[in-house]
Amino acid sequence: MDFQKVIETRRSIRKYNPDQKITKEQVEEVIRAAILAPSWKNSQTARYYCAVSEEMIEKVRTECLPEFNANNSAGAGALIVTAYVKNRSGYERSGEATNELGNGWGAYDLGLANENLLLKAEEMGLGTLVMGIRDEKKLREVFEIPEEQAVVAVIALGYANISPDMPKRKSVEDVAVFL
Repeated sequence: MDFQKVIETRRSIRKYNPDQKITKEQVEEVIRAAILAPSWKNSQTARYYCAVSEEMIEKVRTECLPEFNANNSAGAGALIVTAYVKNRSGYERSGEATNELGNGWGAYDLGLANENLLLKAEEMGLGTLVMGIRDEKKLREVFEIPEEQAVVAVIALGYANISPDMPKRKSVEDVAVFL
């Protein structure tokens, strides 16, 4: 698929076809795309915890997501918890933050990696939904995520059962300043 088409057609999907299953290999493929994203000094701090069995997907949906996100991700073939290793991106070897953003760089790098994941999923004919409202403590417990990692989001991955229209987007003039 042409890259421009991929970025123009990607949507947040809130209804999945439960009859179309996702394979572990498909999840691996989108994560491989995420790994190719740039990161601060090539620190590669993004981490992915993947619920791929029906039992684990249901556990994460019902125990780690609020009801509206559990409903929005119903039928998804995988749920991917995204995290990053704290105090690496944006930090010197001494442990000091390089600038005022500190761990903001870890979140930034994870966002770059996650965008690669989302766009690769679109190219593969899969839908995604990034969910930031989630139970971080329960996710840590279920996936045994260490404290040195910041849990950021849960991404639903599956075959879309809807084709949403593009929401209104701002223009270049609305978001850019040219001098």
